[in-house]
Amino acid sequence: MQMSPVKLTVDCALSNNLLALTGDSALARLLSKANVRLLDLPLEAVVCIQHGLAARPDYPIAPIAAQADGLIAGDAYWLRADPVHLLLQRDSFSLSEPVPLLVTHDHAEMVIAALNRHFSQDGMMFFIGRSGAWYLRLNKIPEIQTTLPSAALDRNIYQFMPQGADASVWLSYLNEIQMLLHDHPVNIQRESGHQAAINSVWFSGGGVMPQPLPPENDIDQFVASSPLYHGLAQWSGLAMQASDTLLAELLRHMGACRHARLELPGQHLSDDVNFGVLYDVLSARKITQLTLNLGCYEKTLVATARPIDTCKFWRKSKPIGTYLK
Repeated sequence: MQMSPVKLTVDCALSNNLLALTGDSALARLLSKANVRLLDLPLEAVVCIQHGLAARPDYPIAPIAAQADGLIAGDAYWLRADPVHLLLQRDSFSLSEPVPLLVTHDHAEMVIAALNRHFSQDGMMFFIGRSGAWYLRLNKIPEIQTTLPSAALDRNIYQFMPQGADASVWLSYLNEIQMLLHDHPVNIQRESGHQAAINSVWFSGGGVMPQPLPPENDIDQFVASSPLYHGLAQWSGLAMQASDTLLAELLRHMGACRHARLELPGQHLSDDVNFGVLYDVLSARKITQLTLNLGCYEKTLVATARPIDTCKFWRKSKPIGTYLK
């Protein structure tokens, strides 16, 4: 069997199922042994910072992801343009999960075509990446700051709208988008099939493609599926491996590297089997350090453990939710 990486960093957005895990779960056992701290930053922001990317005023997620998603970023300004459903509350709208909505390719093409017909005269062009992610390319740099969707999920969107000198212009764009989508044939079909309507677009991660920087960490391999991670690997000139097999298999066949960064698709996890695998490889000393970056809306729980920490029997496990209070 090939050796596992010396160090492993695992990024995972905590789904409601994972947040509800009790004190006898594998994730709870891992956290009880680790050095844990809570950051007031969404997971994507933490990942960007750990790779030397600054917010100016957004983290430039869109151009990095778009370049790896089959588009040509060039010198243009890009934004992610996630299809979303805004839920009407008593006197406000909230951003519903999931973001982005799952949209078939045919439906995505129809909506994107409608958006481009309407906004092309404003120097705006919408695109669909190979992954199915939506992007917006602009002819000029806007004076706005956006909010990562994970920070706004299930909350009143008022305070998370674009900010800055051009904020009023972008609020007008969003109003136009919502009117354009209100009775779009795609939404009529979606609602007839009991699917959430695509009634808005969430802009985030704006910027131009940054210049590559000397690495600020010792990560030398990515194992992930999302465009952001593929883009970071491409931008950093690091090895990339798709995470389309079981975690135990990935760890066995990852090859020789000093430090691997692994993306776990938390929104698809209904149990903590993967965290059981991570606990086992750590306690068996197949890795020398495990770092978990666990995203929960606008916060990220960072837990770091070494093999010797698994021997700390006096540390009692507790439910996952207690770490986020």
